Amino acid sequence: MNAENCGMGLATLRRNRGVSLEQISHVTKISLHNLQAIESGEFQKLPGGIYNTSYIRQYARAIDFDEGELLAYYHRKTHREPVPSLL
Repeated sequence: MNAENCGMGLATLRRNRGVSLEQISHVTKISLHNLQAIESGEFQKLPGGIYNTSYIRQYARAIDFDEGELLAYYHRKTHREPVPSLL
């Protein structure tokens, strides 16, 4: 399953894996508001900049979802080019 094909069914995937948004928020220190924005694909509600990609990566890890797929979805949806890694 990828972000595009599941119609951003990330919330369903998360629930099926037995993880709550509250648990993710507690571990990552990301607000529930921002986690809900990621799940619903409403990336414009995120704070912007490097926070967006960091939050998306942490969320993907928390639900055992491919970070690269979720970031690619984010970049397509926001029409932003990925920033090349320096590493």
